[in-house]
Amino acid sequence: MTQRVSELGWLTTVHGVQLEVVELGQGRPIVVLHDETGLDPQAPFLDLLAAHGRVIAPSHPGFGHSPDVATIDTIDDLTYLYLDLLAEQGLREVTLLGFSLGGWIAAEMAVKSTDRLAKLILVAPLGIKVGDRETRDIPDIFALTADEVTRLQYHDPTRAVVDYTMLSDDALTVIARNREATTLYAWEPYFHNPKLRQRLHRINIPTLCLWGASDRFVTPGYYGAAYREAIPGARLEIIERAGHFPHLEQPEAFVERVRKFVDSTN
Repeated sequence: MTQRVSELGWLTTVHGVQLEVVELGQGRPIVVLHDETGLDPQAPFLDLLAAHGRVIAPSHPGFGHSPDVATIDTIDDLTYLYLDLLAEQGLREVTLLGFSLGGWIAAEMAVKSTDRLAKLILVAPLGIKVGDRETRDIPDIFALTADEVTRLQYHDPTRAVVDYTMLSDDALTVIARNREATTLYAWEPYFHNPKLRQRLHRINIPTLCLWGASDRFVTPGYYGAAYREAIPGARLEIIERAGHFPHLEQPEAFVERVRKFVDSTN
């Protein structure tokens, strides 16, 4: 049974867990896992992506309008939840697409099982430890100011400016819930699984790592290269004039890269 919870979102149940899900388009399934800022159902890239398949975009428990779930409090829990989603929806030959935090979840899913997956697209994924224990790979978003984080994450920081006085109470609540849920899933250890990097060799489907050239949060030359090298046969492609969220800053260029990869035979 489904229930509308926003203009584009529906509340559905997966193995007893309620999730807000945005669904657009028809055809081959493209499952989208959002980043730590949550899912904007009206983001232009979603409509552009829906021209090339059936987009299924859930909000993780605690994000958006998805209720908190007492039994789900780790990235590992989320990976099994979404593997259950694929099974319960009968989805096969799925293109799994994850951004930042969602890229981490997608990578962990593919490590566990690719039975229902055809291709994997990781967009500036977090989740691995690259440097030694004294090296901070990922800036601390909870210690930096919002302006400092924005400068690291955006090619054009003005795109991230939000006038909170113009937002509805519901929108403000969603922002607060997203931040709280991020701390739940990513605080300890900070935005990574110490064992994930050594397990990425298990991914046996075509994989594309996409990065914005101006990403100073996790850079393509360092963090992106480490991901590419750890996944057999993975490709790393760069989108110009974009930072950590290329799907937001350059949606047309981003979707075109996705389309070409999904349409390719390898």
